[in-house]
Amino acid sequence: MAKATKKKPVAKPKKRAKATVKKVVVTAESPVLDRLWDVVLTRRDADPALSHSARLLSRGTSKVAQKFGEEAVECLIEAVAGNHDALVAESADVLYHLMVLWVSAGVSPNEVWAELARREGVSGIAEKAARSAPAVGTRKIP
Repeated sequence: MAKATKKKPVAKPKKRAKATVKKVVVTAESPVLDRLWDVVLTRRDADPALSHSARLLSRGTSKVAQKFGEEAVECLIEAVAGNHDALVAESADVLYHLMVLWVSAGVSPNEVWAELARREGVSGIAEKAARSAPAVGTRKIP
């Protein structure tokens, strides 16, 4: 007679606690972002020895973009680690460096807000598909 073997129970994945998010009413015309934009904009012609924004802007768009990327990675690391307070702080750094990048590249917040408004109500999946769809009369080359 063959021995009956016990099957080990399959471990169920642990349920993650849902993050609590404080409800905040956000508008595209956030006063703090407007003030930050104005400050960064005025630093374009400031002395790089006296202003961090001016120093970043004096290095050119590629260096500003590199700094933005570094800050974005730091933000991601804190998010993955679950460090709420550090994520908040790094998020503020990301927004600041994004605005410095916009100034350097000649992009205005209003252009970004208009693009967000254009996408409003459109499924992210549909929006992405529309961006990758070939133009009428063209075909993809295999």
